[in-house]
Amino acid sequence: MRRMSTTAGVTVEFAGEYFPVDAGGRFIVGREGDLELDENLFLHRHFLEISDGEGLWWLANIGTRITATVTDSAGGVQAWLAPGARLPLVFETTTVVFSAGPTTYELTLHAAEPAFRATKREHDDGGASTIGDVPLTLSQKLLILALAEPQLRRDGTGMSEIPTSAKAAERLGWTVTRFNRKLDNVCDKFDRVGVPGMRGGQRSFATNRRARLVEHVIASRLVSREDLALLDAPRPDEGEGEQE
Repeated sequence: MRRMSTTAGVTVEFAGEYFPVDAGGRFIVGREGDLELDENLFLHRHFLEISDGEGLWWLANIGTRITATVTDSAGGVQAWLAPGARLPLVFETTTVVFSAGPTTYELTLHAAEPAFRATKREHDDGGASTIGDVPLTLSQKLLILALAEPQLRRDGTGMSEIPTSAKAAERLGWTVTRFNRKLDNVCDKFDRVGVPGMRGGQRSFATNRRARLVEHVIASRLVSREDLALLDAPRPDEGEGEQE
């Protein structure tokens, strides 16, 4: 029997399609469910659940291995949704980004009656490129853009493949050794300011840290499609002695 609720609905947006979830409903995202993403075997059969209760809509991670990055539309508030955890959908627009194997997915949740509306605050950073309180060198930003390029180039939400270190290094004209050294340094910077997932076990660390880095910068709006012009812009020979 369908349960009664006074909670207004939520709409799930993915790859140009919209899926309304009515009050009293339950919506499953995964390899199977109401939103079947694809046949990616790294992805849980049932991964995310959207449901209402206690006067709010909730996003729950019902998987066992994959985490998701959840942010407001401006990227000002970010949370890491681990297996077994749930978060209330209090914003008008909530972005959910997660990776399964080499593929990154992004979907957007639109709340009809959000409990919280963010106030936009204008500020001027003087042109400095900063993530958290960590400044980035040009080469570090280029590395991030090379990894996030497929996700930034797609239209709207959807899925994209994360480049391997070799592909990203080739895109930048670097050696793989140089790319991996700089990736180590970028991940260390994020780890020091508390971004989870920048370190991991030896077996899957190489793939996981690239995926987690892309999730973080996409969900937080730290790079945009406009920044991709830097990848093809002329730049001075940085040399191997450049500050990392």
